[in-house]
Amino acid sequence: MQKNQRRVVIENISPQLNNGDFQIKRVVNEIVTVNADVLTDGHDIIASAVLYKHEKAKEWSEVRMQSRENNNWQASFTVENQGSYTYKIIGWVDYALNWQQGIHRKIDDNQIVHSELLEGIDFLKKCSRKATASEKKYLKSLEVVFADSTKYDNAVSEAISDKLHTIFLKYPEKKLVNTSKELPVYVDRIKARFSTWYEFFPRSASQNDSVHGTFKDCEKLLPKVVEMGFDTLYFPPVHPIGEVKRKGKNNTTEAKDGDVGSCWGIGSKLGGHKSIHPQLGTVKDFKTLIKKASNLGIEIAMDYALQAAPDHPWVKEYPSWFKWRPDGTVQYAENPPKKYQDILPIYWESEDYKNLWDECLDTLYYWIDCGIKVFRVDNPHTKPFYFWNWIISEVKAKHPDTLFLAEAFTAPKIMQQLAKQGYTQSYTYFTWRNNKHELTEYVEELTKTDQKEYMRPNFWPNTPDINPFHLQGANESKYIQRYVLAATLSSNIGIYGPVFEQMIDEPIIGKEEYLNSEKFQICKYDWFKQNKLTSIISKVNKIRNNHKALQQTNNIKFCSINNDNLIAFYKWDDTKENELLIIISLDEYHTQQGMLKVPLHELGIGHGHHLKVTDLITEITYDWHDEWNFIQLQTSIPFHIFKITK
Repeated sequence: MQKNQRRVVIENISPQLNNGDFQIKRVVNEIVTVNADVLTDGHDIIASAVLYKHEKAKEWSEVRMQSRENNNWQASFTVENQGSYTYKIIGWVDYALNWQQGIHRKIDDNQIVHSELLEGIDFLKKCSRKATASEKKYLKSLEVVFADSTKYDNAVSEAISDKLHTIFLKYPEKKLVNTSKELPVYVDRIKARFSTWYEFFPRSASQNDSVHGTFKDCEKLLPKVVEMGFDTLYFPPVHPIGEVKRKGKNNTTEAKDGDVGSCWGIGSKLGGHKSIHPQLGTVKDFKTLIKKASNLGIEIAMDYALQAAPDHPWVKEYPSWFKWRPDGTVQYAENPPKKYQDILPIYWESEDYKNLWDECLDTLYYWIDCGIKVFRVDNPHTKPFYFWNWIISEVKAKHPDTLFLAEAFTAPKIMQQLAKQGYTQSYTYFTWRNNKHELTEYVEELTKTDQKEYMRPNFWPNTPDINPFHLQGANESKYIQRYVLAATLSSNIGIYGPVFEQMIDEPIIGKEEYLNSEKFQICKYDWFKQNKLTSIISKVNKIRNNHKALQQTNNIKFCSINNDNLIAFYKWDDTKENELLIIISLDEYHTQQGMLKVPLHELGIGHGHHLKVTDLITEITYDWHDEWNFIQLQTSIPFHIFKITK
């Protein structure tokens, strides 16, 4: 280390990721609470502050840190604009406050402090340079008083006054300041934190048997999506589908006449990633759909799948983007145990990688220009991490509203790395977390570790790829339970419909896959079918839209309840203006009951305090006078969402 006279040490700063290599994440108007250990030698009074600024700001904003236990300091700032922020910590010895503390102790000890008063004049002069007119007048008067031994009593009184202390705090002399490294924050729009997704296949949108759906058919379904309370409509790939090695129904390797293939087998003589499947309509039709959805408060999310069918135009135009074997073939894609004979993986180590990356970026720009601002990315964990860092950064620089959902059901650290590299949201293991211990442990991991700073979970009870065992043959109560768990534990959620709400769950025996999977065929649905589940979904989504406590994920505390078939948790918004208590039965077959412990401390109330809770589904209000309260849940409505009134 080079010679320097800095005395203040700054370390153990949080939040930060990989020593500042990655950005922590927030949305507009969220708070960043910064903690750090700030200390010095000896017994001098020190001070510290957080400096922060938006990428477009010229000057740093400053907020003073407050000392806590064991040399730990804390301060918070609000990020008001989208884009990148930077923050750092500064620390210094506060000589004026040291002087005031020292003279205070001597005065309390009945010592004469003439010399100390004269020393204080220097601090008064330094503050005067920054002070307001009235403050400057006051400080000038103190200079006279401190220098006049006949005004000793007045000088002593003023030297230890709160008024002077406040001025010293306001105008510190930052001498030999130590500064931490700069740490990054990325701020998204609110939808990054709160979104409600609905997925369906456009080709199944027709009301007529065996007729390929179109974007015009999708327009007719928009009112259904709105009525159910969804704000994001996600489509699997809408591009031309390869004809070579096309898959047949139920993932058979040979397609028969009329088989439509997997829409993830992208590309044919009809076009590639910048083309629309002609049976769906035209690009103009797609833009019209995007606009009509937007007018109803719905954003269309596109699938971004970087892979190619054997007859994708890229294969002939850019053969070096694929790895060819000696016999002139390309190994098809695999994600063991799954095999994708209709897909060629991209060769990311191609010498022509720069043009490959540029084309991938240009594809995103093309659809963004069409009106798309949300992308669900297929299998991102099979592409290089640094590619994602680059392409997401490039897009965000021009189009900061763009959001990316990572579809990566893979190892935890792989999923976390994708989030660090820039993904806005992430699919999660919720799909398989079923009992109380699994759910509690997983949500605690997401919300109480450093993952809360960068990994925004998106809870999906099902997907076209995953028909979980606990939903196979499940009753209505189980489906309600799973939706309510997702919708209250996580602020970002999604379902694959109408398969979910119509409880279509026939599996391939022994596998977590759907029989007659829509991935490989057109399905016929009664799109406007109503049942209890659709009603519950609509009501729960309305509650989510009206209650800020459910529009974030991290403010959660699991509550004690003496029954492992019941899970209970308290949720609140940052201001605690909206507080909810949720209890959900995990038993879809039997009535369950138990005693719930109300989190009095977190609610800021004492024992014996009267509490009202209103069930937002039944609109029944209960008066609670005790810390422990009786809960009973039937299978018909296996949950409570209580609004708390103190």
